[in-house]
Amino acid sequence: MTDATDPALWWKQAAVYQIYPRSFKDTTGSGLGDLAGVTEKMDYLAELGIDAIWLNPFYPSQLADGGYDVDDYRAVDPKLGTMDDFDALAGAAHERDIKIVVDVVPNHSSNRHRWFRAALAAGPGSPERDRYIFRDGRGPNGDLPPTNWENHFGGPAWTRVPDGQWYLHMFTVEQPDFNWKNPDVHEEFLETFRFWLDHGADGFRIDVAQGLAKDLERDDLDDYHVWADNFMPDDGSHPVLDRNESHEIFREWRREVFDKHEPPAFAVAEAWVNPKRLKLYASPEEMGQTFNFEFAKMDWIRDDFHRAIEQGLATARDSGSSATWVMSNHDVVRHASRYALPQVRTPNYHQLALDWLLRSAGPSTYVEDRELGTRRARAAALMELALPGSAYIYQGEELGLFEVADIPWDRLEDPEAFHTVREASTKGRDGCRVPLPWTAADAPALACEDDEFGTGGSFGFSPRTKADGTPSEEPHLPQPKWFKDMAVDVEDADPDSTLNLYRRALAIRREYRNQDIDVEWLPEDRPSDLHDGTNGYPGGVIAYRRSNGWASITNFGAEPVALPDGELLLTSAPLTADGRLPQDVTAWIRLD
Repeated sequence: MTDATDPALWWKQAAVYQIYPRSFKDTTGSGLGDLAGVTEKMDYLAELGIDAIWLNPFYPSQLADGGYDVDDYRAVDPKLGTMDDFDALAGAAHERDIKIVVDVVPNHSSNRHRWFRAALAAGPGSPERDRYIFRDGRGPNGDLPPTNWENHFGGPAWTRVPDGQWYLHMFTVEQPDFNWKNPDVHEEFLETFRFWLDHGADGFRIDVAQGLAKDLERDDLDDYHVWADNFMPDDGSHPVLDRNESHEIFREWRREVFDKHEPPAFAVAEAWVNPKRLKLYASPEEMGQTFNFEFAKMDWIRDDFHRAIEQGLATARDSGSSATWVMSNHDVVRHASRYALPQVRTPNYHQLALDWLLRSAGPSTYVEDRELGTRRARAAALMELALPGSAYIYQGEELGLFEVADIPWDRLEDPEAFHTVREASTKGRDGCRVPLPWTAADAPALACEDDEFGTGGSFGFSPRTKADGTPSEEPHLPQPKWFKDMAVDVEDADPDSTLNLYRRALAIRREYRNQDIDVEWLPEDRPSDLHDGTNGYPGGVIAYRRSNGWASITNFGAEPVALPDGELLLTSAPLTADGRLPQDVTAWIRLD
C-alpha cells in the first residue's frame, strides 16, 4: 500500500535510528563503542526496520563535550576505528538499504583543531586568528571579557589567551566558535561535506544550526545570552543566535554541495529557535528538515502533544518539507522516565524531569513509576510512528530504557555536571548515554545486594577480553543492574517486549506510510477534561488518520474509549474485554 515515491526523497518519511557510537557496541574491549560495533550490529538494525542511521560525532576529540569538540572533521577518532571502518560501516548499511547520516559541527571546533593552534601562534590581527572570534577585552588593561555572557554549560563565554585577547566559546572552553564571516570557514565545511558524501554518507545532521552567523559589532550585547530558547526574537535580530545571515550559509551548502550530489544530499537542522522560525531551516532551498523538539519537551499531557503535532505539521506545510518527530535523544532525559514521573501542570511543568536529575543533595524528590512509564512510552511510540514525516529513534528507546540518573559523580563525563556546585547542578546528560545492554548473562558482578553498579561484565557491550587476552576495560559509563531485564536478548525472546513492539510497528509503518504531510482528525479526537484523568493530569484522546485509512488513537483518559470500525493492526497494550481502548494505550486501525 506504499505510494510510489522518488528514491531521492527517502528522508521525508524515514525512520532514523540515532547512534551514539561510544555507547552502542565495543568490539575491542576499550570500554568505548566503535564503528566496527555498529557494523557488527547492522543485522539488528535491519531487523528493527529502520531506514537510516544517524551517527553522533566519531571524529578525533578530547571529549570535552561528548565528541562535539572536533579536532579533525575529516577523520575517525583512532579510539573508535579508522576510515576503513567507516567505509565498511557504510557498505554494510547500504547493502541492507539503510542510509547514513553524519553529524557535522559547524559552530565551533575543538581548541586542538589545527586552525585554532595556528590562531594562537599567529597572534592578534592575523588571518589565522580571523577564522575564530577573537576580541580585545574591556577595562583599562583589557582584563575584562568583551561581554558579560555565560556559556551554555556555565562559566564565562570568553577565555583570555596569553597575548591578552579573548576568544568566544558559546559552549565549553575547549570549543572556540568559528567566524562565519571568514571565507576559509565556508570552504572548510564545503570540503567536509564533499568528503563524507564521497565516503558513503547520504545526509547530515547539523549541530547548533542556529548559532553560525554572529554580529558582535553592536553596543547592546550585554542585553542578550548565548543559549537558545523558544523566546528568542522572531525577526533574526539576536546577535549570535538564529540570525538571518545563517540562511545564506545553508543555501550555499545546498547550492554548492547538496544539490550537486547524485542523488541530492539532505540535511536536518538542530535548531533550538522560536517555533515561528523553524520553517526557514526546513526549506528545500536550505536543509530540507529541522528537528521538532516539542515532542521531547512534553510530559504525558494530551493537549500539549496535540499542539506539538499541529505545530510540526504546520512547519512542514509552511516550509514545503516534511515533519520530524523526536521523543528522546542524547541531550534529553529518556522519555520512559519522563512519563514515569508525576505529570503535574505548573507554569514550568516540563521541567519536572530535569528536577528529577538533581541527585547531588540526596534522594530524588520524585520517584519513577516504571510500569506506568513503560505503558505511556509504548503508547507514545505508536502515536508518533504513525504521523506523517520522519521519526528519529534514539538508541535504547526500542528497549524501553529509562534514564540512569544515579551515576556516581566520579564516573560522570558530561560538562553540564561540572560547571556549578554539585548541590545546585544536575548530573547532566550521561544518564541517557549509558552503553546499551545486549546480553543479560554478561551482567556485572555486584559487591552487595544494594550495589547499583557492578564490575567485570558489560551486558555484552564489550567483549570479555581484548585481542591480547587481557580483560576488557569497564564501560566508559557504568550500567545499572536493572539493565539485565532490558537486554536485547531478553527482549528478543519476549513477543510482548518493547523491542518486538517497535519491530512490528516499523514493519507496519513501512507498509502504510505515504507522502502525506498532514492528517485528518477523527471524531474520537477530543481535548483534555480536567475532571477526566488520574494521577494529577487531565485526560483526552488524540485520534487521527492518514489519507490511506491508517489511523492512530491514543487514550489519555481514565475511561476506556470505543474504537472506530476497522481492522485492528496493532496496540501498545491489550484492549479491554469488550474491545475498548484503555488509558495510556494507542491502537492502530485500518479504517473501513
